[in-house]
Amino acid sequence: MNLTESFTWLQDYPLAMTGLQLLALLLLVGLADLLTRKLLVRVIGHAVRLSPSKWDDALLGPGVIARLAHVIPALVVYYGVTFVSGLPEGVVVVVRSVASAYVVLTLALALGNLINAVNRIYEQRNPERARARPIKGYLQLVKIVIFLVAAIMVIAALFNRDPLLLLSGLGAMTAVLMLVFKDTLLSLVASVQLSTHDMLRVGDWISMPQLNADGFVTDISLHTVKVQNWDKTITTIPTWRLISESYKNWRGMFESGGRQIQRSLYIDQTSVRFLTDTERERLRRFVLIRDYLDRKDAEIEAHNERLIAQGADPVNARRVTNIGTFRAYVQAYIEAHPGIHTEMFRLVRQRQPGPTGLPLEIYCYTAKTAWADYEGIQADIFDHLYAILPEFGLRVFQQPSGADVTRALSGRSESVA
Repeated sequence: MNLTESFTWLQDYPLAMTGLQLLALLLLVGLADLLTRKLLVRVIGHAVRLSPSKWDDALLGPGVIARLAHVIPALVVYYGVTFVSGLPEGVVVVVRSVASAYVVLTLALALGNLINAVNRIYEQRNPERARARPIKGYLQLVKIVIFLVAAIMVIAALFNRDPLLLLSGLGAMTAVLMLVFKDTLLSLVASVQLSTHDMLRVGDWISMPQLNADGFVTDISLHTVKVQNWDKTITTIPTWRLISESYKNWRGMFESGGRQIQRSLYIDQTSVRFLTDTERERLRRFVLIRDYLDRKDAEIEAHNERLIAQGADPVNARRVTNIGTFRAYVQAYIEAHPGIHTEMFRLVRQRQPGPTGLPLEIYCYTAKTAWADYEGIQADIFDHLYAILPEFGLRVFQQPSGADVTRALSGRSESVA
């Protein structure tokens, strides 16, 4: 039996003819898939690897070329099913609809993966610029639009309707869409403002107490900003809240090169007094306040001579205090300290006295901004000041502890005995 006779014989058996054609179609689909994946994908991949540009490397990203390879077999099914005789018209329409929907979905997924690869290459080529001007939020918006259009085309393909008719029907659903995509629209506006005004970058240290966020920004996307807190937990902040609510960004501190110290020593007010001549001479051993004492002695001597010439009572004479001398010492000490930023504001001042003593506030900036370095410099300064305070006849104020009460009672018992 030759081929013509076989074909004629099969026409007498339509089911066998249909089955044979379906088998041929499946074999053709398998062959197309094999050729696409083995030849086309390998050839394109090899050409991209030889190219010096890195942008075309995005084509080799996960799920880009590999997904596009599935389009060819789907197109073979779409066009090949029409050549299968004996299939009901409804079956052909359904198969073609599913094949076209599959093509649209595959293209959308491939474009989404391509956008992810573009963002990854952008971050790798210029990390500093990527942290200052992230494009992840904008790319996510593009992906949303792509998948929204793809969803409309898939529905149109499955129900065999014109996509333009579905799009025209969306006009009546505008209010619903605005409600559904409210957070997306708010986040888009927030992302544009954050990027335009350079308000937030990946790597910034931010503090947002109302959301328990205090740490470094690790990711900025369209809808969320991730913050890794100091305890290594992750706080996820909606992007739009960074525009509608306040937060503290510590980037300016790092860029300035100085970190603020604003801390007080609480002096026991009962230890404040005038210095005697002997104490003033003894304090001249400190090089930091030698000029201060000379200048103060000359100023006070000139003032007191005018008082005596006017016949005023000696009680009106000015004298040097231990608290004023100590304040001058602290000012000179922080100005000479190598860990203090010399081009930023430095001040030592008295604050309002209270039940916890007289606050002597030190206000300056360290020359290093790293946390450990900052704390080390601050501790070094106050270690020295606490230790040298008795040299000026001053005491630190401290609430009585149990040991103080026990010591006082023990001394009273001994005196009574």
